[in-house]
Amino acid sequence: MIGTMYRAPSPDSAPYVDVGSEVGPETVVCIIEAMKVMNEIKAEARGIITQALVENAKPVEFGQPLFKIRPI
Repeated sequence: MIGTMYRAPSPDSAPYVDVGSEVGPETVVCIIEAMKVMNEIKAEARGIITQALVENAKPVEFGQPLFKIRPI
């Protein structure tokens, strides 16, 4: 296990992105906690989020896809 993915900055906050959200390369889409360090993950592409592949607060591995993005 590399870390835990969180879709929002805190449990009572709205998610960074939802299905249908438009993102750019610098848009933060989630955070991954690894060894007590929170790392912001950016979209790195321009497009529309079409699917979230990992549920909130679930473990993720290195190189695992987190979202599907349709380019625009």
